[in-house]
Amino acid sequence: MRIVFAGTPEFAAVSLAALLAAGHDVVLVLTQPDRPAGRGLKPLPSAVKRLAQSRGLALLQPAKLKEDTATLAAVTAAQPEAMAVVAYGLLVPAPLIALPRRGCLNVHASLLPRWRGAAPIQRALLAGDATTGVTIVQMDEGLDTGPILLQEAIPIAATDTTGTLHDRLATLGSSLLVRALGSAPKPRPQPGDGVTYAARIARGEAEIDWRRPAAEIERQVRAFDPVPGAQTRFAGAALKIWRARIEHGMSAAPGAVCAADAQGVVVACGVDALRVTELQRAGGKRLPAGAFLSGTKLARGARLEAAGG
Repeated sequence: MRIVFAGTPEFAAVSLAALLAAGHDVVLVLTQPDRPAGRGLKPLPSAVKRLAQSRGLALLQPAKLKEDTATLAAVTAAQPEAMAVVAYGLLVPAPLIALPRRGCLNVHASLLPRWRGAAPIQRALLAGDATTGVTIVQMDEGLDTGPILLQEAIPIAATDTTGTLHDRLATLGSSLLVRALGSAPKPRPQPGDGVTYAARIARGEAEIDWRRPAAEIERQVRAFDPVPGAQTRFAGAALKIWRARIEHGMSAAPGAVCAADAQGVVVACGVDALRVTELQRAGGKRLPAGAFLSGTKLARGARLEAAGG
C-alpha cells in the first residue's frame, strides 16, 4: 500500500520500521524540523528522520502544516492510499486528513477515550492506572476523538516506568498499525463516558513535594523516568530520584531522612515514606544508594526540600 508517514520520536520510528518490514510502500515521510539538543544545543534529527534517510525515503520537515500549501501539494503528488500519523507533534489539518482514500490512521498510546492528548504514558502512571494500551483511530479534526479501528490493552506493572511502557507500547502500536492497514477494520465511535485528557507535562511537575503521600511520589518517580527525572533539593542543590519503593508505617516531618545506608535513603512523606535506592547529583551519574552515599554526606536527620523549598 502507498503510505505517507508522519512521525517524529523513537515511538514513531518503531511504527515506520514495521511498515517497511511489512512491505508497504512509504512514498513520503513527514517529521518535525531538527531541534537543538544536548549540552551544545546542536540541532539533531529526529529518530524518524534518521530511519527515513537510512532507507532512502523521501522526506519533508515542515514547521507547521496549517496553510502549508507546499506540503499539501507534495502529499497530493505522492498519491497515498493512506496516511499513518504516529507521535508527529503537529496538528494535521482537514485537507490532509481527507486526502488519502483510506484516510489518516493514528497510533495513540492509551485506551481511548482515556488520556487523549500529548502525554498519555506519563499521565497513566501518575494516575496509578492498572492498565493502558494502544488505540488505532481513524483521524478526524478533533484531539484524538476519531472512531476506533483497533484497540488492545496491556497491564501496567508495579515497576513500570515511562521508559519501559514506552517501549512495550511502541512495539504493540506498530503491530496494530500493520494489522489495521491490512484488514480494514470497521470504525466504531469512541464511548462518550470515561474521557480524560493527558496534558503536556508542565515545568515543575517533576519537582517532588514530600508532603504528598509516598504512593503518589513513587508513581511520580516512575512517570518521569527517563525524562526529566523526579527532582528534589538537598543542601540547596538539585537531586534526582530514579528508583524508590514505599515504606509503610513510618512517620516523621515530610522530607526528613529517617535512615541512609546501602539499602537506600528513607525519606518521610505526608503519608508513609520512600526508600530511595537510586539517586543522581547535579552533573553526576545515576548511582545506587550505597555508591551515592560514599560520595555525598546524607545521613539521618538531614532534610530534602519540597518543591518550592
